[in-house]
Amino acid sequence: MRDVVVRYLERDGFTTLEAASGDEAQSLLERESPSLVVLDVMLPGVSGLELCRWIRSRSATPIVMLTALGEEADRIVGLELGADDYLTKPFSPRELAVRVRNLFRRTAQSTASTTQKVVFGDVMIDPMAREARKSGELLRLTLKELDLLLFFAANPRQVFSRDQLMDRVWGYQSALDTGTVTVHVRRLRKKIEDDASHPRHLETVFGSGYRFTP
Repeated sequence: MRDVVVRYLERDGFTTLEAASGDEAQSLLERESPSLVVLDVMLPGVSGLELCRWIRSRSATPIVMLTALGEEADRIVGLELGADDYLTKPFSPRELAVRVRNLFRRTAQSTASTTQKVVFGDVMIDPMAREARKSGELLRLTLKELDLLLFFAANPRQVFSRDQLMDRVWGYQSALDTGTVTVHVRRLRKKIEDDASHPRHLETVFGSGYRFTP
């Protein structure tokens, strides 16, 4: 499976590095700084979930998780640990290549389309620096968390369904599992809200979706 993934990504023009185990991947990542990581949950040695946690503690590098079909718990845990996207096995290598391209494209678009700093409450977002701060302290946001926050900030007080957010932020059609959106909103609340259980900025509009109120 790793050989097929590498072949498809290199065919699309990406330069790849590969590792056969979690331990090998960890050693590789200590030496190299890839722009994106495709990470299988089922790795020998250090598990994919452990490795995801380790990567996220060091950087905001985008992570696409590969999980077994039907293992919803692994998907949710992976997203909670900071993965930006996931695919279930068996999957189409072509779809994986599309996901990778979309992650890079969305990063470029969000940086190019929004240059002004956004401030609400004690949170400041700097799109050009690709960072956000709360009370002056740098927030450890993943690529997708920052993209989602920028999208909400650019569209204040508008209600967006999970399907719409999947389409506008992830670039995928609504047929996909929108639980990804739920997890990312939950993670964002923990980082930007004073009390995530009673959010002031990132509100749930029951039966409709989410609304951002500066």
